[in-house]
Amino acid sequence: MSPTSADNSPAQPAWRILLVDDEPTQRLIMARLLKRGGYEVEMAANGREALAKLEQGDFPLMITDWEMPEMDGVALCRALRSKEQGYTYIVLLTSRDAIEHLVAGLQSGADDYLIKPVVEPELIARLNTGRRIVTLERSLRAANEENRRLSITDPLTGVHNRRFLMEQLPREIDRAARYGRQLSAIMCDVDFFKKINDTHGHLTGDEVLKWFAQTLRSGVRTSDWIARYGGEEFVIVLPETNVGNAATAAEHLRKHIIDTPFKTGDQQFTVSASFGVSGWRDSVPQGATLDGLMARCDSGVYASKAAGRDRITTASLD
Repeated sequence: MSPTSADNSPAQPAWRILLVDDEPTQRLIMARLLKRGGYEVEMAANGREALAKLEQGDFPLMITDWEMPEMDGVALCRALRSKEQGYTYIVLLTSRDAIEHLVAGLQSGADDYLIKPVVEPELIARLNTGRRIVTLERSLRAANEENRRLSITDPLTGVHNRRFLMEQLPREIDRAARYGRQLSAIMCDVDFFKKINDTHGHLTGDEVLKWFAQTLRSGVRTSDWIARYGGEEFVIVLPETNVGNAATAAEHLRKHIIDTPFKTGDQQFTVSASFGVSGWRDSVPQGATLDGLMARCDSGVYASKAAGRDRITTASLD
């Protein structure tokens, strides 16, 4: 039984490994060894070819020779470490055995170092170590990404929360001003939400907010994003959109909400919302701020409610 056969049962996909060596015979010998150990092997003849493959696919493990034409193993390690997002565990192979070579190889970004000729059990054991490290790194990265997602997500509705809005919208404004792009925002407030809570209960009120957020999601573009501003108020940010087109989008959402009755259990009733739209007719000017945009949207919502609700009010910033 091979050292990794227990880890590569039919229920588990084989680990992908990129083998980089300019010598065809050595590549084939090493590939045969790795396949016998349960690995899925892809080969490259030099560092440049390896970088191209790494950009196109996910390789958690890589074995590379040191001495190669065009781009050697040390240069490959440096190039990969300067740009990678997911971690690739690198084993550097060489006939150089001086301590300064070991240090140079590890400083270039290699994780491990093996002297030729390679002994199969030692290589497989070191790759098993690499697998444990990659597994740990990827699980930690996934946990960090999940924590980040939770920190910017409203737990009830699943859209972005106010924190994300206050962090991301200023960046959107700055980016639009820097590159001469358009930007608008829509604020909407569920009409008579207190009455919904008083009549149907707070649990139903929560369901209405979840339904409302989902209805907004189904009515906007994939490039737009939604945040819960607070309570029953939501903000939709529309990049690359002037205020006139944002008003058209808001009217579409208003009608979409009215035409989609809220249903839960044996209850069904119509929900409406009041909208405030603001943004710029042309590109966002330098010095534009989140406070100015949100103040106009907020005023628009109040004007819509004062005028009878279930309507939109638009206020351009220029």
